[in-house]
Amino acid sequence: MLRDAVRSLAEAKIAPYAAAVDEEARFPQEALDALTANDLHAVHVPEEYGGAGADALATVIVIEEVARACASSSLIPAVNKLGSLPVILSGSEELKKKYLAPLAKGDGMFSYCLSEPDAGSDAAGMKTKAVRDGDFWVLNGVKRWITNAGVSEYYTVMAVTDPSKRSKGISAFVVEKSDAGVSFGAPEKKLGIKGSPTREVYLDNVRIPADRMIGAEGTGFATAMKTLDHTRITIAAQALGIAQGALDYAKGYVQERKQFGKPIADFQGIQFMLADMAMKIEAARQLTYAAAAKSERGDGDLTFQGAAAKCFASDVAMEVTTDAVQLLGGYGYTRDYPVERMMRDAKITQIYEGTNQVQRIVMARNLP
Repeated sequence: MLRDAVRSLAEAKIAPYAAAVDEEARFPQEALDALTANDLHAVHVPEEYGGAGADALATVIVIEEVARACASSSLIPAVNKLGSLPVILSGSEELKKKYLAPLAKGDGMFSYCLSEPDAGSDAAGMKTKAVRDGDFWVLNGVKRWITNAGVSEYYTVMAVTDPSKRSKGISAFVVEKSDAGVSFGAPEKKLGIKGSPTREVYLDNVRIPADRMIGAEGTGFATAMKTLDHTRITIAAQALGIAQGALDYAKGYVQERKQFGKPIADFQGIQFMLADMAMKIEAARQLTYAAAAKSERGDGDLTFQGAAAKCFASDVAMEVTTDAVQLLGGYGYTRDYPVERMMRDAKITQIYEGTNQVQRIVMARNLP
């Protein structure tokens, strides 16, 4: 029922704008409005804070179905989870009430600020600092590659509170867009997901109350990594949706397109391509859903399974979308058809929330 409801909504209210959102590189406001009106913008927020209380698998299905229509729009529910999960995992009860309630209501989105110009895969090498000043913390630094920056109201920011301790000297904070000293860089000009703004976040003497620290001092990096164990699965879901959208379109096309007097779907070479695409998508789906179940239960092998799902599903998405372009031939290469957009959108799933090279390091360190 959930899948049918989200698919109907995505096809009616999101898909019609997907090409324009990509072409104009503009935020998919129509998608945000539709998702918020149907309480699908942040389904993971627990019921006690006014949320839908969706479990990890339901959240994955929502993201997958939105991504099938528009990858940029799927970053609304995905990044709302990424940005707010540190608060859910480690925040005080006061912090949860203060920030999860408006997120659930649709009064503001949440972004996640971990990466920096010199701290990408090596996130522990960050330079953003937070210095205690009485009942306040003062933050200074630059965060890069921040999804939905400038649109989101709330930001989970990782900053160094004790430089001598490396990863154990990093703490997490909630910063608000309206805080004095918060500003944003120009939107990045990207290959894909053009409807989701990616910008730098500048923190210039941003003074915030001490109770906006998420968890205890020095636990920020551990919270950030624990968050990614859960949210990598949402990237797997996004990749899955993009791949499914490409397969569905290509399947329809090959049944219509005639060459040599018959639909090209009648040629075995084409059939084998479609079979391989469908097989790989289904394998990725099973891995992703199993990882979502582990995320919900908090299983001990979640770190491995989350990395495996993200890595496998994103590699599949890149392969399937490339094949979809091939199946459409010259038409696939033009912007008049959606598969080239899907191919461009798929690429980022192999890069963000940890490159697939980093996922393989994570898996190797956590072999079951």
